[in-house]
Amino acid sequence: MKTRSQTVWPKPLRTLELEPRPGSHKRRPRPRPKPAGKGDPRAPKKPPSAFFYFMDDFRKTYQQENPSVKSLQEIGKACGEKWNTMAFEEKVKYYDIATEKRAEFEKARIEYNKKKESGELSEESN
Repeated sequence: MKTRSQTVWPKPLRTLELEPRPGSHKRRPRPRPKPAGKGDPRAPKKPPSAFFYFMDDFRKTYQQENPSVKSLQEIGKACGEKWNTMAFEEKVKYYDIATEKRAEFEKARIEYNKKKESGELSEESN
């Protein structure tokens, strides 16, 4: 024979919500990151850093000196090691290139923002 507790669903107990104890923290759900939008494809693109200009030059010379190496990972490691051991005087030319490109980007961004605020960009797309 079945007992009453086996046949009938027991009623849930009423619980009182107590104030949290001092020093204890309630778990808060973490805010989910919003998916990054694609942005405006007409916006100027941010220029690469000095390291990437160095990498372009280094990759060409490294592949000529080591034609058997095809792995981008190996080339990247060698490039990073070389960059880290270079003196600042050797890096200056790449920093200069990056600074020039950054200045061009800033000008283009200012011009883009002016067009965006004045509404010229929205009229071009229609």
